[in-house]
Amino acid sequence: MRLSIRHQTRYTYDSPVLYSIQQIRLTPNSAPTQFVANWDLSVPGKLNTSLDAYGNTLQTLVLTRPITEMTFTATGEVETTPLQDGRLLEGPGRIPLEHFTCTTPLTEVDPAILDLANGMGDLKSPSSLVNLAQTIRGKVAYQTGSTEVTGTAAEALAQGKGVCQDHAHLFIACCRARNLPARYVSGYLETSNAPEIGEQAASHAWVDVWLEDCGWISVDVTQGQFASEQYCRLAVGRDYAAAAPLRGMRVGGGNETLSVDVSVQVVVKSF
Repeated sequence: MRLSIRHQTRYTYDSPVLYSIQQIRLTPNSAPTQFVANWDLSVPGKLNTSLDAYGNTLQTLVLTRPITEMTFTATGEVETTPLQDGRLLEGPGRIPLEHFTCTTPLTEVDPAILDLANGMGDLKSPSSLVNLAQTIRGKVAYQTGSTEVTGTAAEALAQGKGVCQDHAHLFIACCRARNLPARYVSGYLETSNAPEIGEQAASHAWVDVWLEDCGWISVDVTQGQFASEQYCRLAVGRDYAAAAPLRGMRVGGGNETLSVDVSVQVVVKSF
């Protein structure tokens, strides 16, 4: 299917920001399972574009003039293809698989996560990964606004609620506890078939897991299913911190107000 995507993020400040640097991962790459037909990114300044260590398109914005508002608008169309049992049809990639078995502060394994992971039996097939995702769904209810971006997998499991980012981090932590390479995916989801999470989750997160006999398997933990043609991939990393659509720092500005508007619609669906 072809997805039409619009993602606007606006920051406003009480007082002028004197200096700001932003790392932006809002431009998808074409891959075996998606083709970027067109894409435009509008930002309040000149971008420096490169690839990061994971192969994501990384664009850096540096502003040295006083500002009280920053708006980032990404728009475009991406053609996606269905995945058979979540298989991405690509090799291990430029990063050694062992890198994705290493814990991070957001995916650190505590005794409760270790018990959850060890209680899942065999995790060597795509269907067993979906079973893990559905188990996590049962333990961590989806609730918008229940956590912060700095929240950890252990905190989400302990409080029993979270958002897609928390589900992804907990799933990754469980996989790494079993020595399975797992990476965080940021991107977009066409939500017409996801009424339980609604349109606010169009900006989404899910997980890729490497299985020796299958390759990368893409799983949406929040919905307890394989990720397929409803998904547009933006970036991957060991966790949210490495794949966040926007990350930055500033000098000045006082209090910050953030507004985000994301729309993902089907333009063409193949039969």
